[in-house]
Amino acid sequence: MFALVGKLVDYRSVRDGAVIVEDNIIRAVVPAGELGEWGVDEVYGGENYLVIPGLINAHTHVAMARFRSLGEDLPTEEWLEKIIWPMELEWTRKEIREWAEIGLREALMNGSTTVNDHYFFADEIAKVAEKLGIRAFIGQTVMDEVDFPLASPEEGSRFFKRWRNRNELVKPTLAPHATNTVSLELMKELAELSRETGARVHIHLAQSRAEVSEVKRRYGLSPVGLLERAGLLNESLIGVHGVYLNDSDFERLARAGSTLVHCPTSNVKLEARTVNLRKLLDLGLNVALGNDSPNPTGILDPFIEMRTAGIVANLTARKAHAVPARELFGMATVGGARALGLKAGLIEPGYLADLVLINADKPWFRPLENVYSLLVYSARGSDVEKVVVNGKVAWAKPS
Repeated sequence: MFALVGKLVDYRSVRDGAVIVEDNIIRAVVPAGELGEWGVDEVYGGENYLVIPGLINAHTHVAMARFRSLGEDLPTEEWLEKIIWPMELEWTRKEIREWAEIGLREALMNGSTTVNDHYFFADEIAKVAEKLGIRAFIGQTVMDEVDFPLASPEEGSRFFKRWRNRNELVKPTLAPHATNTVSLELMKELAELSRETGARVHIHLAQSRAEVSEVKRRYGLSPVGLLERAGLLNESLIGVHGVYLNDSDFERLARAGSTLVHCPTSNVKLEARTVNLRKLLDLGLNVALGNDSPNPTGILDPFIEMRTAGIVANLTARKAHAVPARELFGMATVGGARALGLKAGLIEPGYLADLVLINADKPWFRPLENVYSLLVYSARGSDVEKVVVNGKVAWAKPS
């Protein structure tokens, strides 16, 4: 049993105190002066420290750290078809393990206690996540409308079966690539499997004009309409990007209880376009945040994604302060937890002990007053000092 001490910050409140961690949960939240009554073995933090829920990186491709900076300035379709896909065809399992470890370590040390990853050779990524002790939802990318052997539906099925109920921290998801690269028939099969097992379905959704046009040509539907026809429009659906959806599509997602993962850095860099975040929140749609891959975003740092989301929201809403910092912080914590079905994202007894300790003894945290604003617009991954996942210290900054 140990404690994290400092200013405790979650979506609901900011208060001084101590978080008592026992086994894999938050046992209690108490005034720091009462720590002696609990007989904790270790105390971390103290004055000038912030304790926050672990940040949930709700859309990643961690092994794509291998491609960081490559294909710079190409639009999405060219970036995929000319740079990424040809290089991916040359992947070996050893390389995937090496680069997945680089990506997962990067995510962890920047404050992500959970990643939701979507990629090939998912077994290798899952093994690395298991080794590092990070909470990971991992899907083997599948496609059947594109000739891409690494993404065979059969391998996706095998991966899901191998990892279902295998590890407390590593959970398999169903990962159709996108609405234009996966057939309606395969989507229906995945919907049935999701209903039977409760698995999350993680899919790229309207990330390019070409995707929307192709789905319209084939089925006379929008990408959301296709998901609805397949039986995938429900609380288990985690759609990513959504930059070419219309208001009606977003309303349908909200009514269904689905999640949209907002990746503003990737959207603006690849497409010079993103969603109107204020409008989505006003619809009641659950929104989580993701870094996407280290190419094109450059770094797996969820603090950067919160900051970018807030700044870009002003442009799309044509209004300053369109989304308050507290709401942005909520997307990176409770929004991601809701998407993945985790009892996490809040500093409350009984919640998962996925926590981050931040050293706020830095000039950019002064004055230490509006903490939500500081976390979103001043903090960066390098301020993270300790990361606790499932009640264990998964990463600590070298002293």
